[in-house]
Amino acid sequence: MTPNRNSVMRLTVLAAALALTTGSVVATAVVAQDEPIKVGLITKTEVNPFFVTMRNAAQAKADELGVELLSCAGESDSDTPGQISCIENQIAAGVSTILLTPGDPIALADTVQAARDAGVVVIALDTQMNPTDVADATLATDNFQAGLFIGQWALGTLGDEAANARIALLDVSDGKQITTEVQRDQGFMTGFGIADVGDPTLLYDEVDPRISGYAATDGNQELGRTAMENLLAADPTINLVYTINEPAAAGAYEAIAAQGLEDQILIVSVDGGCPGVQNVKDGIIGATSMQFPLRMAQQGVEAAASGVLPEPSEGLEFTNTGVVLITDNPVEGVESQDTTWGLENCWG
Repeated sequence: MTPNRNSVMRLTVLAAALALTTGSVVATAVVAQDEPIKVGLITKTEVNPFFVTMRNAAQAKADELGVELLSCAGESDSDTPGQISCIENQIAAGVSTILLTPGDPIALADTVQAARDAGVVVIALDTQMNPTDVADATLATDNFQAGLFIGQWALGTLGDEAANARIALLDVSDGKQITTEVQRDQGFMTGFGIADVGDPTLLYDEVDPRISGYAATDGNQELGRTAMENLLAADPTINLVYTINEPAAAGAYEAIAAQGLEDQILIVSVDGGCPGVQNVKDGIIGATSMQFPLRMAQQGVEAAASGVLPEPSEGLEFTNTGVVLITDNPVEGVESQDTTWGLENCWG
């Protein structure tokens, strides 16, 4: 096992103490051996089922391995100051590793680098930092693939009518270029056959007359409904809705159903939570790409406890924790599982 930066740092401090007094270092060593490894988990929010699942899985794995887990979260997906405070507080508390789901991977970059400079290992979960190597390692869904699956499925489902689609995209932010939403958007549009997606690392520079509009939801149901209401008011002909996650999809459906348009508009999403998979079964969402937050959290705690960082998956800058398309209306050429499988493997 290769020692991480933190263990090396502790050994250095220990050696310095030994030079001063042998007695004091023996006492320090005994205390250090008795102290459990401290690991921090910082999620975007405490209420989104995805992050609740992640926190519970991390705590269970920490209990299993005898690791002390310190949890913290922002108040919303876009609460950068809240996440900065979490990072600073966990450094002060003496964590050796921080598992971070960055709400704004660009705005948090300096703080993450400062944590690493202080000797703390930072592993990004769910969302890549921007650039990815700002963190020591990343455990995440292949978000481009998640978007690609639902884009391909929507294309196959609409068939010839895809040429006449009117597309609404419900994202997290209003243009912060968060890696997760960029990758899912770009994957969806590529899968749906939009030829000119512009710069694949940016949102909103796509060129296609079928794109009706974009809106921010902060990944929650209430703002998903408001966003959908506003988009439908601007364009009542929308017939395909991409959503960043299933809470936003549930809100969008409320707005659609309130106008009696549920049979005219197709919704696709990403998450794989049990309520979202049930919505696929009930016909509210046409298809969703299932993520595996338990794997992210469990593997993150294991890496922190062992000091061995996860290796990137082949061809990627991060460790891919998997993605599976869930639908009861499969499309030829697009691999998927039905909702029976989905409800057996969902989370939350």
